[in-house]
Amino acid sequence: MVAPDTYHVSPEPILMIADLNGALALCLHDEGRGVGGLLHLRFKGGTGRPSDVTDNTLSSVLVVLDRFKRAVLGTATPGDEIHARILAHALPPTDAGEPSASLVDLIRADLADGKIACSTQTTRRTESLRVCFEPFEGRAWVCGPNDLRAAPRARRSAG
Repeated sequence: MVAPDTYHVSPEPILMIADLNGALALCLHDEGRGVGGLLHLRFKGGTGRPSDVTDNTLSSVLVVLDRFKRAVLGTATPGDEIHARILAHALPPTDAGEPSASLVDLIRADLADGKIACSTQTTRRTESLRVCFEPFEGRAWVCGPNDLRAAPRARRSAG
């Protein structure tokens, strides 16, 4: 299990799991090296919804994101063999409106600056969302909250 605000990277054929509740999972895979990782970040503000990105959020997220990318990519130059996917969970929207720039937008822009294409999927519901990722193969999917209870635990890496 990859805990909130941490990441795990592995070249092994293991299964990484993140339970998202007002959070996102960035799954990054280097097909050429057979290495992948999952970064689990909570939305700031404690509302369970995407919020505006502040300077403090920007600074702390970019530090963790940079460490995570270096752990997955090493010194490799991003290219066609790098695949990224963001799976996010947010509570249903309210009448308050959406932020102009969310954490998902920030991460997508950072990846685009590094020439890494990234697909995104945000699920809005009250129940949490379980994301599964196979770093060796680069497969990411949403599974039920009761699925894979006995899956091998991923070692946590400080993020």
